[in-house]
Amino acid sequence: MNYINKLDYMIFYDKVGALNGWDFSTLKVATEGEKWDFYKEVTDRCEKSDLLLDIGTGGGEMLLSITDSALLLVGIDHSKDRIQTANANLQKSNKANARFLLMDAENLEFPPSFFNVVSCRHSNFYAEEIAKVLVKDGMFLTQQISDNDKLNIKEAFGRGQQFGSDEGLWKEKYLEELAQAGFSDIQHVEYDATEYYKSYEDLIFLLKHTPIVPDFGQSEHDFDILQKFIEENQTGQGIRTNSKRFMIIAKK
Repeated sequence: MNYINKLDYMIFYDKVGALNGWDFSTLKVATEGEKWDFYKEVTDRCEKSDLLLDIGTGGGEMLLSITDSALLLVGIDHSKDRIQTANANLQKSNKANARFLLMDAENLEFPPSFFNVVSCRHSNFYAEEIAKVLVKDGMFLTQQISDNDKLNIKEAFGRGQQFGSDEGLWKEKYLEELAQAGFSDIQHVEYDATEYYKSYEDLIFLLKHTPIVPDFGQSEHDFDILQKFIEENQTGQGIRTNSKRFMIIAKK
């Protein structure tokens, strides 16, 4: 199994956050086969009077886009650079009902039963901590990257995040932890969509700023592999790979 450990991930996260602000908005990529919009799923479960916590909020762009859905929205992240960016975005947005805090998901420093809804997109979470801060009948939603995401890229390089692991391992782990933490009515869905990256530069940006292929670019041989991969996966729509995701929705 080739999982990135917690310390390595945190170091990587801080490094990339400082480098590019986690701004992937310039990437030119088209996706076919997505089955949901995660933050729409979140807002569909919010009342105007609710308090919402977003774990791993990054630069806060998504949370700031849904401020009309709840009374108060709080985004947390363990990267200082990300929270600085989020607070800068908050100041520019003139939104009065959002807050961004530097905090680790492993220790949620909020009163018990404080939030009505907790969301977490592509970030680590701890089921017991979420159960602690959710009200009774509160909702938790998470979207996570599946083991076989970007599978053809990982196969080409012979290495990659979660490459070689049993498919569904992370999902089953999360489902078990949520059940143990006292959540009920736990539902899960998944999709395996097709992605098309428009150019070589778009794919380079993705690989350099995500942990899909560990240490990508440190060896010149990586670019030979990438060139061959592009030749084999180039289509009229772009360079083909996959985006595999799962979503869990659980009620406390």
